[in-house]
Amino acid sequence: MSDILQNYKNIVGEGVLYQLQQIAKSLNNIRILHINSTPQGGGVAEILEKLVPLSQALGLDATWEVIKGDLDFFQCTKTFHNALQGKRSSIPESYLRKYEEINAINSEMLKEKLQEADIVFIHDQQPAALIDHFPKRKGKWIWRCHVDASHPDRHVWKYLRKFIEKYDASIFSLDEFAQQLPHPIYLIPPSIDPLSDKNCDLSQEEINEVYVRFNIDPERPMILQVSRFDRFKDPLGVIESYKLAKKFKPQLQLVLAGGGAPDDPEGDQILREVQSAAAGDSDIKILFLPADSHRAINALQRAAHIVLQKSTKEGFGLTVTEALWKKKPVIGGNVGGIKLQVVNYHTGFLVNTPEGAANRIRYLLQYPEKSQAIGETGRQFVKENYLITRHLAEYLTLMVTLLRPESNRIEFT
Repeated sequence: MSDILQNYKNIVGEGVLYQLQQIAKSLNNIRILHINSTPQGGGVAEILEKLVPLSQALGLDATWEVIKGDLDFFQCTKTFHNALQGKRSSIPESYLRKYEEINAINSEMLKEKLQEADIVFIHDQQPAALIDHFPKRKGKWIWRCHVDASHPDRHVWKYLRKFIEKYDASIFSLDEFAQQLPHPIYLIPPSIDPLSDKNCDLSQEEINEVYVRFNIDPERPMILQVSRFDRFKDPLGVIESYKLAKKFKPQLQLVLAGGGAPDDPEGDQILREVQSAAAGDSDIKILFLPADSHRAINALQRAAHIVLQKSTKEGFGLTVTEALWKKKPVIGGNVGGIKLQVVNYHTGFLVNTPEGAANRIRYLLQYPEKSQAIGETGRQFVKENYLITRHLAEYLTLMVTLLRPESNRIEFT
């Protein structure tokens, strides 16, 4: 067993690792390629930077490539992102031409790797049109949708569907996110890596450092939301919730920690709106962190009394998973993948309004024993459902299924 796999043994148990090894044996000599749009920033990159090395530790030929694009391309794909999540959108024809042009350029840059791969995972909308340039492709191509596409803008979905329907399979995080497509659809929720810098155990000294670094008072309760500065994450609603709760708990502090991503050109505008809403309140800390600030985010989550993820749309919400893993009660928007993770009164609370979030903040601060019990339940819930070993096992099983469509039964010996 490799050192990487050995590190997971104490967390998931030897049986889980044995299962992974047995499935991987069925994929010997198979080339696996993942394609996405950014090497860091956002949940997709965080998953791939752990999933690919773990696949390699199982002896698999797995690689990860990132497409390149300019500002107009990413403006277009950000509009796609918002449209898939239900926002009515009108995309200029020039942007659509740019989208197809950039995908054509990347198809040439990645041509050899894409032609040689037996399994290709294309993540989200940015590289979806690559498939148009490989009509006689050798391998099986899978489109992996990480967002809530349950009610997409009709015109944008019609445009993207002409590419997506050419894939051999699609993966969505939840049943309700899936769209009708002429190929098999699989449901695989995302996951966190318990050994990553963002989720590993930290010393109390390292946690104490973030109090000093970000001017947070360790003697007063602190609520936290970690996310990109994105309108769907509702940071303005978080500030409103904090202000309502602070009327009853004047000592309360709020930290909004996040950053940007190369494929998200709207982030700067949202950040300015958040800074304006927080102006004049020294107990609100707005932290725009570099994409590699994983240990700082880890420490902030461990320092928080309550973690919020008050999204109005959410594909899954890995920041929820991270907080639950650290035994923190979570107050989350009653949407998308958050609903899979936050169970009212068991792992946290689901809310629909700032007023609802403020009431739950007051409750959790008033009853610390209940808050602690909720945190313990959340940790166990993540261990059983949302660790990267489960995620990888489902990806491997999907690959075996696609490569052996004629088999009624697949045996792992």
